Amino acid sequence: MSDIYPWQQAFWQKLLHSHRFWGHALLLKGKKGTGKYDFARRLAQSLLCNAPAANLQACDQCASCGWFEQNGHPNFYQIVPEAFTAVAGETAEKEENDDKSSTATKKSASQQIGIEQIRKLNDFVYLTGHQSGYKIILIYPAEAMNTAAANALLKKLEEPPENVLFILVTHQPQHLLPTIRSRCQQLALPLPDVATSSAWLRQQGVTDPEECLAAAGYAPLLALQLAKGDNAQSFEQFIRQVADPKRLDPLLLAEALQQNSLPVVVNWLQKWCYDLISYRTTGKVRYFLKQLPAIQTLSNQLDPLACGSFFRELNNKQKLAHHPLNPRLFLEDLFIAYAAMMQQR
Repeated sequence: MSDIYPWQQAFWQKLLHSHRFWGHALLLKGKKGTGKYDFARRLAQSLLCNAPAANLQACDQCASCGWFEQNGHPNFYQIVPEAFTAVAGETAEKEENDDKSSTATKKSASQQIGIEQIRKLNDFVYLTGHQSGYKIILIYPAEAMNTAAANALLKKLEEPPENVLFILVTHQPQHLLPTIRSRCQQLALPLPDVATSSAWLRQQGVTDPEECLAAAGYAPLLALQLAKGDNAQSFEQFIRQVADPKRLDPLLLAEALQQNSLPVVVNWLQKWCYDLISYRTTGKVRYFLKQLPAIQTLSNQLDPLACGSFFRELNNKQKLAHHPLNPRLFLEDLFIAYAAMMQQR
């Protein structure tokens, strides 16, 4: 397992040196695409390691680290939505990297964490651990717990078993029960600055890191996915089409993108429309720096009221994107509406 990301080094040291103040539950929160899940996994592995290094990270050599790498450590238990496990496997920042799937499994697997998953913790939590030290439970993303699951977890947090550490990872802590938040030590993981993110992306072979970062909302892992991930080609196709509405074919674009994560595609269009409105009102863009000439032309032609109305409708579409009856029809409707909006003057 690789070391933690460069922008997390200082936070790592601060966290590990305050070890005795943790309590029984940590809530790691922060922006999508910044490596919270990887950080949580590395933290769990290091706490379980038999011979941690001087910087308190796991040695990657002992039997405990071997079990952890093989997802077989008896003192570690991870809970994620079924859809994440079925499609992405145990990968970093799952819903951020889970951009594409051609399987039917993704459509049928749950995007939520259900009560049965929490109930299965009982044997792990209340039986004696394989070795001394922590038994660690990682829940990601914590906001995916449905109401019944959240209430079941709350009971365990209210009466925590000895030597059990809960690590909850969330992008949206406001969607968690206030009573769960209050029983965790909340820790905000840092968002790296542009220079640090750009340097890291260059090390990963990204040739235009600043542009990728902007398009990804300055989240480095999302930027890496846009540049080199499974949806990189789809993203380029999306940009070519929306940047030239006269040549946009909503039906063909919907067909091309229907296997992508629909919330991701909707988010692309949200960012695009944001830049159109932003340039029209302020003369600046935030996300699509490379497409500035096209945005300049289009923003001067569009109806600001129509674009604003469409942008608000995209917020509703984002909620529906998680449960579409037909992905292709969903995208056709989305791109037809965009094309119609761009024709208004």
